[in-house]
Amino acid sequence: MSDSNRDVFLGVENSVTGKRWEERLKDQRTALALSQRLGLPEIIGRLLAARGVSFENAEAYLKPTLRDWLPNPSDLKGMDATTARIMHAINKKEKIAVFGDYDVDGATSSALLIRYFKGIGIDLYVHIPDRVSEGYGPNLSALLKLQKEGCSLVITVDCGTSAFEALEGARDANLDVLVIDHHEAEANLPPAIAVVNPNRQDETREFSSLAAVGVVFIVLVALNRCLRDAQWFTQNGVSEPNLMNLLDLVALGTVCDVVPLTGLNRAYVSQGVKILAKRHNPGIVALSDVAKLSERPDSGHLGYTLGPRVNAGGRVGQSWLGAKLLSTNNVEEAESIAKQLEEYNTDRKNIETEVLDQALGSVGDEAELNGCVLVAGDGWHPGVIGIVASRLKDRYNLPSFVIAFDDKGIGKGSGRSVPGVDLGAAIIAARQAGILENGGGHSMAAGLTVRRERYNELCTFLRERLSVAMEQTSFVPGLGIDGALQPGSASGELIDLLESCGPFGMGNPQPRFVLPSVRILRPGIVGESHVRCILSGSDGRSIKGIAFRSLDSELGQVLLNTGGLPLHICGKLKKDTWSGPDGVQMIIEDAAIINR
Repeated sequence: MSDSNRDVFLGVENSVTGKRWEERLKDQRTALALSQRLGLPEIIGRLLAARGVSFENAEAYLKPTLRDWLPNPSDLKGMDATTARIMHAINKKEKIAVFGDYDVDGATSSALLIRYFKGIGIDLYVHIPDRVSEGYGPNLSALLKLQKEGCSLVITVDCGTSAFEALEGARDANLDVLVIDHHEAEANLPPAIAVVNPNRQDETREFSSLAAVGVVFIVLVALNRCLRDAQWFTQNGVSEPNLMNLLDLVALGTVCDVVPLTGLNRAYVSQGVKILAKRHNPGIVALSDVAKLSERPDSGHLGYTLGPRVNAGGRVGQSWLGAKLLSTNNVEEAESIAKQLEEYNTDRKNIETEVLDQALGSVGDEAELNGCVLVAGDGWHPGVIGIVASRLKDRYNLPSFVIAFDDKGIGKGSGRSVPGVDLGAAIIAARQAGILENGGGHSMAAGLTVRRERYNELCTFLRERLSVAMEQTSFVPGLGIDGALQPGSASGELIDLLESCGPFGMGNPQPRFVLPSVRILRPGIVGESHVRCILSGSDGRSIKGIAFRSLDSELGQVLLNTGGLPLHICGKLKKDTWSGPDGVQMIIEDAAIINR
């Protein structure tokens, strides 16, 4: 085997979905050493080694704790000034407002502050901007309205780093603003009292992968320490809040913002799902019940079950519902909001399908795509353009932008990137060049505002910049494979072993396996677009398989029409409770035709 294809799993360079199957494990000796020295099953040693875990940090990886990963808050720039200003506001009984983003990270960040302050007897004013009428980030009108209502301090969460104009206006109006954010920053920061952001250019970048909610938690650790040191709790007869009980919110926001689940993020989610399982938060309980979540929650449930429902209010409904749901202690109110969000989520799915169909129709010839996919439409709902951009990115394996123009010629856009192409930097550059009204983001996702008359100029700018970036990355879509299994080895016991390496998500991918040379038995269609089947292996055993939303894809058609020929099937193992306590099925993600 040549060096160029040594890491190609089972020789699959071009699967049914156009992917290259890549073996995640590069160092068999490290895997064996981890297994032997730590007394772990071989499969766990392989998984750890494939994810870059060494013998020295294996224990911290398998049992991540905040004690191992949480930094001294004061090491973050702007932290001491932030806590000092909040302490002053608390002592002077100033009215404090939180200004949050409308996505899950923003909602959990806002709820985190609201819950902490409520725990010490202080009610915060809250403003979550409307996605359509206000757009992303602080706007001067909303800030001045908060000031008119008596607020003298505004804390922005998951936004504010690029809000130069709004914060200049706030400064001129003598309204103090603190920014707690994680988006990419420029060399100059907005005129806030302080900016806490691990992605400031003068930061070490050690914690650059944190979601905003993770940064907010560190701010609360610092504030709690200051209040304790000042004996504020004792003097005011207030019980010190248990910060650990707020980690369910931190876990939810971290997973849903698709940041790498490594280091501190991994500890946040690992500890947060334990708190989630205790069902302390009425809003999360109500949302779980509405979504019919009966299993013990894991990171997958956060990202695919709870997150989209929290997001639905900001996308197609009322933007403040997510933060309200996650911060209320009123069970009846939580149940009412959860039902509303469930309805909005159904609406979101329908709108998303319609916009995606129109976007696909406007892409044009794939051969002419230069560096990125960029589509625009009149009247598209801005609440779904981020999801549609993600779908286009997955389909074309290129950075993708979707822009929705309103009747005034103002386009709100959202972009999603592929590994190695920094979308946030590209959008900041376009804004600095005067092409955009507003814009920012991070490497994998970005947002923008553009006038219709500058749209063609924006297309030229992004295609020139991103085509160079794509050439430099040599991006090839691939699927990481952890190993091959026979159906008889895919057991509930194996899944339990694999879960010891969780939580899984961005940066710590869920284990993926190949069932080699299996035959497809009894293929059929389930629901509107899912394909299910029985996968029969050479070991004489079989396992159920399902490929979601695959009917109209090449994968679905191959599964339905194998003609009895064997396939390599690739996917993830999941417990199948319908088949009993020990049932297992494979979530099919890809297939490869065997060359004979």
